[in-house]
Amino acid sequence: MKKRWLALTLGVAAVLMAGAIGAMALRGPQVDALVLQSAPLVRTLQFSARVATLSRVDVGSTLTGRVAQVLAQEGAQVRQGDVLVQLESDELRAALAQAVASERQAQARLTGLRSSGRSAAQAALAQADATLKAAQTTLARVQRLVAEGFYSPAQLDEARRAVDVAQAQQRNAQAQIEANADAGTDVAQAQAQLALARAATEAARARLGQTDLLAPADARVLVREVEPGQIVQPGKALLRLALAGPTQLEAQVDERFLDQLQPGQPATVVADAFADRRFVARVLSIAPSVDAQRGAIEVKFALDGQSPAYLREDMTLSVEVETARRDRALVLPQVALRGAVAGDSATVLLLQGGRAQARSVRLGLRTLDAVEVLEGLQEGDTVLRGSAIQPGDRVRARTVAWTAGSAVPGAVGQGQGGGAGSALTNAMGR
Repeated sequence: MKKRWLALTLGVAAVLMAGAIGAMALRGPQVDALVLQSAPLVRTLQFSARVATLSRVDVGSTLTGRVAQVLAQEGAQVRQGDVLVQLESDELRAALAQAVASERQAQARLTGLRSSGRSAAQAALAQADATLKAAQTTLARVQRLVAEGFYSPAQLDEARRAVDVAQAQQRNAQAQIEANADAGTDVAQAQAQLALARAATEAARARLGQTDLLAPADARVLVREVEPGQIVQPGKALLRLALAGPTQLEAQVDERFLDQLQPGQPATVVADAFADRRFVARVLSIAPSVDAQRGAIEVKFALDGQSPAYLREDMTLSVEVETARRDRALVLPQVALRGAVAGDSATVLLLQGGRAQARSVRLGLRTLDAVEVLEGLQEGDTVLRGSAIQPGDRVRARTVAWTAGSAVPGAVGQGQGGGAGSALTNAMGR
């Protein structure tokens, strides 16, 4: 009796187990699935950058001399025209005084020619005219007396020579007047000498001015390589300045991400030395050529608003650029796509009637681990994530929550020759 009861019990259990197994087979295995919902989607790029200056200049001396004073310290802000370094100038001041004296002498000579010189020349001409007139009168009288036999021919020759001498004196006096005129040779020569003296004065004054090394513009002193008493030579940099201007940031970005960047895109920046202080920038320009050695392209950023006071030249920064945004989009994880993505088309498995059904979709914005679905699905659809499932299989959905988080780091892209690293990230709202 007990044996029959045990056999009956085992038989009923076997039947129930077989029924359960059959029901499980009809319902299919459980697989991860997600219910498609709309959410914001943001794609960003992350990379390192450095603070750049618009221009750097080296300040040096154009003279050989001894340094008298150094008035600029490293890190100091200087204004245009400020004296940075002074050289000893006693010898050059003496040379300037000598040049000024020569200029005054030339000016006095020119003034004399135009005043007293002209008066003397006019007086000499008047005297020469009178002498010539007297000589001509004497000649006429001697000619008459020779004709009458009172004078010898020798006296006539003497009278003629006196007239010739008087005419020569008159021509000389007239030439002197012409020379003393504004267009005359003596005045022209004196003017040339005065111009030469003035040029020498200006040259001496310029050389004296070169003993003061001035700031060419508003700037910050980066490097000081000069001390009082030092002998300096032309061509040697004594100070290095970073000219004042809008602060810019420079980054070397892997060329693979070039298609995602364009001027005007917003960026969030944080200095490695001040990790708790963020500020905003924007893409200013993208270099027209790629660095073949590193496989990277130079991107410059301009700051929105005033530059933070703690920024320093060549400081290392971390930059995150927003390259695309969708305020509302149907978002899928990349792992939900089956096989390779052909252009903007892909395939997913959709749960319909308890079975996995293949569905073609058209994709839009893509991030490292998420994609935007433009066509083929609608909000509320259940998408399966099992790689071993085939279209037509019976499955049971095990709904899982999925978000991309606020900043999921992507693969770091390296250019040829160890180019600058760039990371693709995304942010997806719930």
